[in-house]
Amino acid sequence: MKEVKTNAMRMLDRLKIEYCVNTYEVSESHMDGKIVAEKVGVDVAQVYKTLVLENAKHAHFVFIIPVNASLDMKLAAQAVNEKKLHLMPLDDLKKVTGYVRGGCSPIGMKRQFLTIIDTQVEEMEAIYVSGGARGTQIKINVAHLIKTTRAKVKKVTHDEHN
Repeated sequence: MKEVKTNAMRMLDRLKIEYCVNTYEVSESHMDGKIVAEKVGVDVAQVYKTLVLENAKHAHFVFIIPVNASLDMKLAAQAVNEKKLHLMPLDDLKKVTGYVRGGCSPIGMKRQFLTIIDTQVEEMEAIYVSGGARGTQIKINVAHLIKTTRAKVKKVTHDEHN
């Protein structure tokens, strides 16, 4: 079966950036990042999710954080010099990014948005992010992801105290 290329994959190909595609079966029920890590067969700490937030004027910001972490809204707002941010309405996601929930890649969005990746990424050589379709993950070198998305590395997640 021929591999279907997403916008994210096409962009990486165009930039001649190496990546590895992992696909998995998706169900209609909600799949969190821990389940995705299990299906792809990797440590949950290596899997990152893409969140799109907006300010009161509907300017958009992209945050890439580990799936086993929670975004600290106050730190997120500070990272992009905003007073307050909120998650973008899901109904607007495809129109703004070109991607759907569960398949939103930080790579190859319709426009280049200010992108922040959490500092936990500094401990990783490569991570998994959405490949731009549900059931598709891309393993990419962290330095290449930062360069491709023009991301700034800042602390934007809650400290986990177990």
